Order: sequence, then structure tokens, then C-alpha cells
Amino acid sequence: MSVVWAATSPESGLFHPVERRSEMGDLSDRFNDLRSRGQGYVEVRLPNREFPVLTLAFRDDHAVVHLVSDTERVSLLMGDGTVPSGAEVEVPIIDDLAAFTGDFVLDVDRAWNLVHDFTQTSADHPLGEWCEV
Repeated sequence: MSVVWAATSPESGLFHPVERRSEMGDLSDRFNDLRSRGQGYVEVRLPNREFPVLTLAFRDDHAVVHLVSDTERVSLLMGDGTVPSGAEVEVPIIDDLAAFTGDFVLDVDRAWNLVHDFTQTSADHPLGEWCEV
């Protein structure tokens, strides 16, 4: 299945905002490359629609997932209990580190599986509990 995506450059460590259209395997390769470097930021959408866009920001084993439903609505996926709700985790959002409480932190493997499911099901709202921001 084709997807449209943009991601952190493994070479520079900075977000490369130019979207690519490719098979999911290419995005998986980029994710794995970033994972081996310890952190990254990915935006993905389906080729036939501008929205929704799913973002995955991760550092080490922790991830945060945003859902951009349209130009006005952004939601955060509720965490999976990986990090206590009172603790904070920093992940890269585009090029800067941002802190999130454990309420919104997931295990990076679970987060990646959600991205994969999103691209396969074409769902407007991937499975999970969302909190509009």
C-alpha cells in the first residue's frame, strides 16, 4: 500500500518536511533507521487524502502519537501506562524536544503498530482513546 510521509533525516537528525510517496516498506525502513539512532519524528497520511495525518514522535522506547484531523483539530492518543501519569518524557516534535506526561506516552513498538494499522485500514480515527488539544 502506498503512503505519503515525511520524517526526520537520519543524516542530519532534522525533520525533512518534503513529503514522499512510497510503499509502506520504505517508511518502515526509515522508522527502523531512526529507531537505531534513538529518536525521530514521522508524519504519515494516505495518498488520496490530505487528512487525517498521523504523527509519531519517539525517543528511546517512548512515543507520542498525534492525529491531525483537519487544519483546526489535533488530538493526542492516550498513553498505554508505559510511563506513570505524573512523570514526563521528552520526544522530538519536528526539530525540538517537547515534554509530555505519561498520560500520553506509549511504548514505541505499540505506537509503530498503530501507524501501520492506520495505513492499512484507512481509518479516520485509529483505534485508541484520543484527547483533543
